[in-house]
Parts: sequence; structure tokens; C-alpha cells
Amino acid sequence: MSTEVLVSRPFVDTRAVSQDVPARSPDSIIKENMFPSSGLATAGYRSAKYTTDEWDAKNNSTLAQAAGDRDNAERIRYESKSLHKETETRTLRSQAEGTRYLGERLQEINFWQSELQRHIEELTRETEMLLGQKRRLEKALEATEIPYAIATDNLTCRERRLGPDLVKDEVEDQLLKEVELIRSIQALLKKTLNEAINQIRANREAKQTLELDWSDKFQAYSMDVQCGRYSNRSMDIQNHPNSAKLQDHVSNRESWTRFSQDNLSLAEREERASLELRQLADAVLRDTAEDLRAQCAAVDNAFARRCQELNEAKALLELQLAQILEETGAQERNVRALRQALHDKEAPMRVAESRLYSRAQRPNVELCRDGPHLRLVSEVGEISYTMEALQEKLSEARRSLEDLEERPESHCKSRLESA
Repeated sequence: MSTEVLVSRPFVDTRAVSQDVPARSPDSIIKENMFPSSGLATAGYRSAKYTTDEWDAKNNSTLAQAAGDRDNAERIRYESKSLHKETETRTLRSQAEGTRYLGERLQEINFWQSELQRHIEELTRETEMLLGQKRRLEKALEATEIPYAIATDNLTCRERRLGPDLVKDEVEDQLLKEVELIRSIQALLKKTLNEAINQIRANREAKQTLELDWSDKFQAYSMDVQCGRYSNRSMDIQNHPNSAKLQDHVSNRESWTRFSQDNLSLAEREERASLELRQLADAVLRDTAEDLRAQCAAVDNAFARRCQELNEAKALLELQLAQILEETGAQERNVRALRQALHDKEAPMRVAESRLYSRAQRPNVELCRDGPHLRLVSEVGEISYTMEALQEKLSEARRSLEDLEERPESHCKSRLESA
């Protein structure tokens, strides 16, 4: 009777190695190679049956392994339960903390939005007031054309004065000062107007910057409000695997705050500049108006004084003209009287000369230088002297009369009448 035993086979399959077939486990190889064998064939080999000790050891090992697996399973189950509770608590706490951070962020955004809105309104108000100042400056600049035209027209008219009346007097000095003052005021108004235009442009640019920042914050606020409304039961939530990655171009908290602070600082600078420019424009308008009024009063006073001087001079000239006319009449009568006196001396001269001529015809010794002869000679001399004196005085009277009536360089009648 033959005995059937299990004979062990080699664990390595050389065919599998040579043919690159995946190696199989030893247990599978043993099971495949178990076949009945005769007792003679198994002579000298160990029996494939286990001993009782090996069987007990195997059972004990299996029981120990099972106990270890059970303990490990219980430990994993406990740790999983603890981890579940811990992660649930941590997740809820983290979500609550994230929601709180979102709320704080919303408050912060709302604060900066309020600041931006306040400065936007302030810039709008400043721009409107500065536009009003700009219109005032334009009207003031336009209004300076009227006094400038009047002053230049006065200077042009005064250039048409004749003779010695074309004098550089106080009125001309004040008119020239007024023209120069108006030119300076126009230059100052144009400069201030250009500054106002540039400041209005700067205010609008700063306002636009604030509005863009406010618009961005409005969108961010709306998005954060929506994020704050998300919950575990929301229907519009979904997975975004790459959303947790930080991008390189995003700002941090400090740069975000500094950006708004810089915008607000710019707005505050423009507001202060706009306020100072409005105050400067008020001062310019006030001072220029006062200067123009003062100079206008100075010109009016100069005209008044000059007109008074002209009136006084005219009164004196009229008085002198009357006196000259009276003197001219008297001088004309004097000339006629002198001519008559000269004419009256011609007859006595002819009588005396005739007497001398007749007595010069006396004969011989009778031609004597007697008393009548000497008296006749003296009479002729006296009459000649008298006629020469009268002729000289007549010449003087005629020259005086010519001076009174004709000579323009003297204080004559014609000059007084033209004055």
C-alpha cells in the first residue's frame, strides 16, 4: 500500500524569470505543485504535515493577530471618532472665524468707503465753489477792459491838446499809472484764472481716483457680503481646487490700506490747495477792486485839480483879456492922440521955419542975430525935439499895440482869445 504525501517544490519558477512573467507568491506555487507521491519517492524528505505545537503556535499567532487587528481597528475607530469631532469642531470654528473676519473686513471696507465718499463729496463741493471763483475771475477780467479803454481813450484825447497846453501833468501821470495798474491786474487775474483751471482739473482727477477706489471697494463689499452669506446648506457653493493658491499680483493688507490712505491724502492736499486758491482768488478780487477804485479816485482827483487849475487860468486869462482889450482901446486912442499931436506940431514948425526963412532975406547989416532970431531958432529946436519925442512915443505906442493884437509870443489879445 502506497502512502500519498505532499512534496514541496522549488519556490522559484525559472520559466517565469526567463520569460519576464510576473513572479507568483510561494503559497500559490506550493498549492500548484502539490500532487500525490508514492512513499518510495518521498524517502529522505520531511513530511508536509504540521505538528501539534506548530498547529497551536499557528492558532495562537492567528488569535494574537486577530486580537491585534481588532485592537488596532478599535483604536482607529476611536481615533477616527475623535478626529471627526475635532475636525468638525475645528472646521466650524474656522468657518465661524472666517465669517467673523469677513464681518470685520466688511466693517473696514465700509469705513474706507465712508471716508472716500466724504472726500468725494468734499471735492465735488470744492470744485463747484472753485468753478464759481473761476466765473468771478473771468467776469472781473472782462470788466477790466472798460476802464482800460477809458484810460487809453483819455490819453489819446489829451494828445490832441495844442501848443503849450500839451503838457505832461499829474492827470497824464495818473492815467499812465492806471493803464499800468490795469495791465498788472489783468496779468494777475489771468495767472489766478489759469491756477484755478489747473486746480479744477486736479480736483476732478483726484475725485476720479477716489471714485475708482470707491467702486472697487463697493464691488469687494458686495462680494464679501455674498461670501458672508454662504453656509454649508447653500445651493450655489462648489469646489474650486485652485482658489486657495495665493497669486503673486494680489496686494497685502498693508498695501491695501496704504493705497486708500494715499488716495485720501491726495484728496486732502487738493482740498487744501483748492481752499487756499479760493481764498487767494477772493483776496485778488478784493485787492484789485480796491486798487482800481483807489486809482480811479486818484485820476478823478487829478482831473478835478487840473480842471480847477484850467478854470482858474481861464478866469485869469479872461480878466487879462478884458484888461488887454481895454488897454488896446486906450492905446489906440493914444496912438491917434500922438498922431494928432504930431500933426498939430507941423503948423507951428512951418510958421517958425517960415519966419526964419523970411528974416534970412534981410539985407546987409540988417541980417542980425537978434533976439527974435535966437528965439525962432530955439522955437524950431523945441518943436523938432517935441516932434521927435512924439514920434518916438508914437512908435512905442504902435509897437505896444502890435504886441497887444498881433505878436503870438507876447500876452496878446489873440492868445487870450484862443485860450
